[in-house]
Amino acid sequence: MVIGEGVEWGLHCCIALAWLDDHAPIATARLAEIFELPPEYLKKRLQPLVREGILESTPGARGGYRLGRAPERITLMDVVAAVEGRTDAFRCTEIRRRGAGATRAKSEFGRTCGVAQAMGRAELAWRRELASQTVADLMAGAHDNAAVYTRRFYEKATG
Repeated sequence: MVIGEGVEWGLHCCIALAWLDDHAPIATARLAEIFELPPEYLKKRLQPLVREGILESTPGARGGYRLGRAPERITLMDVVAAVEGRTDAFRCTEIRRRGAGATRAKSEFGRTCGVAQAMGRAELAWRRELASQTVADLMAGAHDNAAVYTRRFYEKATG
């Protein structure tokens, strides 16, 4: 399974928006500049977060983004689901019913196969782990000066 860079961008932007809350809304171009990202591409990546209520978007010249709810109420799983979708990573296609299994009785396939069971347990585990961590947890675990540097960078460019 591959989780796209949009999740990384979304999470870092959530953290930066939390640190810059008193300056909100933060313009797309300014938010993109913090991470040297292309503004239009970032804007497209943040739209799913807006649709899910993770971020709020204000249009106009003085518009931009802010968190849609407190960092303690935004889980990593919220961001992953918003950006990547809610589809299961593994989709069983019942390959065991093909080839050598094609002639077997349907009753032999009453239980989910071991492969699908194992993949389901693994997916549930990573979803639970991501759901147990919040943006506030990431902020707390960031380098001691990360918030200070983010704020200085933002204020220097806007000041």
